[in-house]
Order: sequence, then C-alpha cells, then structure tokens
Amino acid sequence: MALGGKIITWFNGEWHHGNTPIIGAADHAAWLGSTVFDGARQFEGVRPDLILNCHRIIHSAEMFGMISPVTAQEVFDICEEGCAIFKADAVLYIRPMMWSNQGSPGIIDIVPESTGFSVCIEELAMPEIGAFKLTTSPFRRPRQDMALTTAKAGSLYANNGRIMADARARGFNNALSLDINDNVAETASTNVFTVKDGEVFTPIPNGTFLNGLNRQRIIKLLRADGVKVHEVSMTVQDFNDANEIFCTGNIAKVMPVARFEGRDMGNARLAKHARDLYWDFALSSAHEQSNLI
Repeated sequence: MALGGKIITWFNGEWHHGNTPIIGAADHAAWLGSTVFDGARQFEGVRPDLILNCHRIIHSAEMFGMISPVTAQEVFDICEEGCAIFKADAVLYIRPMMWSNQGSPGIIDIVPESTGFSVCIEELAMPEIGAFKLTTSPFRRPRQDMALTTAKAGSLYANNGRIMADARARGFNNALSLDINDNVAETASTNVFTVKDGEVFTPIPNGTFLNGLNRQRIIKLLRADGVKVHEVSMTVQDFNDANEIFCTGNIAKVMPVARFEGRDMGNARLAKHARDLYWDFALSSAHEQSNLI
C-alpha cells in the first residue's frame, strides 16, 4: 500500500526502489497475519526519537514470539542510511517491519526463527492542522487477554480500520474508542488528550492500547514546561466537558481537534503550544534531546 510519493525498501541486505514484494503467498504472515511494524518521521531534516521506534519494533516482535534477526541499533543504522537517499528536506514516513515466514507443524503458531525484516521509507507530507473532526466509535478496543495489545501488531488494525471507516462515513476524521469498561482508550490511530481549566488529561495506559512514543514525549515536554498533566481513567463525558482536545501520533505528531461530535472546540491554545514544544524539541540538538529521554 503506497501512501505518498517516492518509496524505497530495504530487504535482503539492499535497497530497492518502489513497492517491493517482501512476503510470499504461502508465508505465515500473508495467511495468518503475523506482522509487527513501527513508524517514525523525518521532517525539516530531523528524525526525532527514531532510536526509540527501533527499540519498539524489537519489543513488538518479541511480544509476538518472534526472534528478531537484527538489533535496534542495526534497524536505526538502516533507517539512517535510507533517509540519506532522499533530499535533506524530504518529509518521510519511516516504517520498519517484521513478520513470520513459517508456521509450526500445528500451522497457526509461528516458528520464532523464521522472522523476516524490512524497512520501507516513503515521502509523505505532514497533515495540515485546523479541520480535524473527532467522534466516538461504537467499536471497542480489545482487552490485553484478548489480543496482542502490547505489540504494534498489524492484526490489531482490522479493528482500528473499521473504527476509522465508520468515523469517515459519518463525516469525521477519526473516533474515540472505548475499552470494555467504558473508559476512553485512544482513537483508531492516535493517543488522545484533553485540556480542562489549563490542565491536561490523558487516558492512563491500562493494557488495552499502546503507550505511544509521541504520547510519552508530549507528557514530558508539557511537564517540563510547567503544565500539569494527569494520566487518569477517562470517559466520553470528560471529552464532552473539555475546553480542548488534541491527538498525538506518528503521522501528524500533534493534532488539535477542531470539532468534537457537533461542538466546535475553539482556538486550541494549549494544544498548539504542545505542538510548538514538540517542534522545538525535534529541532533541538542531539544533546538536548538526550536529556529528555
């Protein structure tokens, strides 16, 4: 699935141009969905927190039972090499991936040593802010004893896809999803925050959704800037009562919500401040970034 413009793919030790085939028809991943991935960004010549994404792809593979054929540092080095193929000012989506090629004699479970690895890098513009509309989904997040919620697994995205499709069909860009206890978890593709009386609130990780790297970074940046950030259990009513709502994720980094259900959300002052803090962090020196990790 090509997302943007120029694409390069690292596979079997070399770079290929275009949407390179990497999985065979009889491979376990094609048949039974044993895939994990991660996503990072390059913009304005920087790749903030890329090494953390490289560590997380290893973690996701391990949670799936795979044995990674590469280290996090090797993933990082390959990503760096690939980004250097593009123009320095290119806006990129950087996606390392792992999958299982073989199943056990029982077919359904994987052979851990059969893990495949690839990195796909695509040109993909950052979304514009100002018109992001959010609703609430009728579909829920699986509990951690129901799915591999501790991994960034491709198998989770069928449910996320129907959350997104339903939201778009109703004229929205994305939707809040709840866990089975009626707590807000995240949207179909991002973590989510509210602002109330100058303080920031976000759902506390409870095992039903990933504690996103951008989520963690924004919490650290806001707290370092003196903003109170609360990680708590949240309901839809908390979003109805919010002064502002914003989302964090890899595609847009920080996205203020312009409309929630039928309500316009106003000027999103603190959400835009969080976005500014992230950009300042991303463009800072490597030494300054390391102090916040």
